[in-house]
Amino acid sequence: MARFHTLRVAAVDPLTDDSVALTLAVPPGLREEYRHAPGQHLALRRMLDGAEIRRTYSICSAAPAPGAAGPPTLRVGVRLVEGGAFSTYALKEITVGDEVEVMTPAGRFTLEPAPGRYAAVVGGSGITPVLSIVTTLLEREPEARFCLIRSDRTAASTMFLEEVADLKDRFPERLQLVTVLSREEQQAGLPSGRLDRERLAGLLPALLPVDGVAGWFLCGPYGLVQGAERALRGLGVPRSRIHEEIFHVDSGTSSAPATTTAPAAPAHSTVTVRLDGRGGAWPVREGESLLDTVLRNRPDAPYACKGGVCGTCRAFLVSGEVRMGRNYALEPEETTAGYVLACQSHPATEEVELDFDR
Repeated sequence: MARFHTLRVAAVDPLTDDSVALTLAVPPGLREEYRHAPGQHLALRRMLDGAEIRRTYSICSAAPAPGAAGPPTLRVGVRLVEGGAFSTYALKEITVGDEVEVMTPAGRFTLEPAPGRYAAVVGGSGITPVLSIVTTLLEREPEARFCLIRSDRTAASTMFLEEVADLKDRFPERLQLVTVLSREEQQAGLPSGRLDRERLAGLLPALLPVDGVAGWFLCGPYGLVQGAERALRGLGVPRSRIHEEIFHVDSGTSSAPATTTAPAAPAHSTVTVRLDGRGGAWPVREGESLLDTVLRNRPDAPYACKGGVCGTCRAFLVSGEVRMGRNYALEPEETTAGYVLACQSHPATEEVELDFDR
C-alpha cells in the first residue's frame, strides 16, 4: 500500500532553464519501502493555502538490483508547467535541506531487465522514466540493446542531455540514440520537425527491425504517444508489446482512449471498498467520483493527479458497473481484466464494490 514519508532534499540540479532534478535522501529505515522498478514514479505533496497539492514525477535514477539494499537516494526530474503550483515551487523555492512529503513508488510503466532488443519514443520530460529503464537495463543485462528516439523543441530545452550522452559513451554498441528537434536545425542527424505518425511510420523501420523489438516504451505528450502507437500498430506491432505513459494532455485534446460504458447514474448509490486490508461502505454524493467518496472517509486512499493520467488510483471493480470519464493510464488488458481509475469512475449501479488491494 502506498504511503507518504518525509524525505530531505539532498541536491537540486538545474537541467534547463525550466527544469531541475531533485535528489531525495532516503533514511536506512525507509529504503525497502522506496525500492522501485525502473520506470516507476513518486507522488510529491505540499499544502498551499489550506489545500493539499499532489504531483507525480518519474524516478530517473537506476533501480536497485534484486537482493541489493534499497536506494539511499531517489532522483526525479521536474519541468515547469505554466501556473503549476508544485513545479513553480520546485524550481523557485526548494533548496538543499528542505523536507518534502513523498509517496512510495507506484506505476506499471516498467521493464524488468531481460535479454533482447527494446526501444522507446519519448518527448520532452518523457525521457525521465525511460532514463531509469535504459540505465537499469544496460547496466544489468549484457545481452540487451536499446534504441532511444527522443524529441525536444531545442537542444537547450533537452532534459538530461549529459546523462544520456554519458550512457551512449558507456554503451556505444548497445545504445542507439536518435535525437529530433522540432524547432531547431541540427548540424548532423535528422531534419527538424515534429515526430508524428506519418514520420515515425517511415523512420522506425529504417532505424531497427521493428518486428524484432520485445518492448516499445512511449512516453511524453498525448499527441506524440498516440501518433507513435498508431505508427507501430500500422507496422504490425502487437498491442501487448507497446507500453505507454502520458505526461501531458492538451486542454484542447478532443478524444480520449476508450473508457468503460454503462447505464446512466442511479439516483442513489453506495460504494464498498477494500483498502489496505480494511473495508468500508459509504454513500456516493451526486456528481462526485468514487475516489472522492472514498477520500471523504479514508484520506489514505492512493491518488496523485485525479486526471486519469498517472494510474495511482487504480482499483479492481469487484461488482457493479461504473462510467469512467477518461483513461490515459490503464492498458487495454487492465481494463479488460476489470481494473478502473477511481478518480474517473462514477457509479452506474446502486451498489459498486472496489478493491484497492488487488
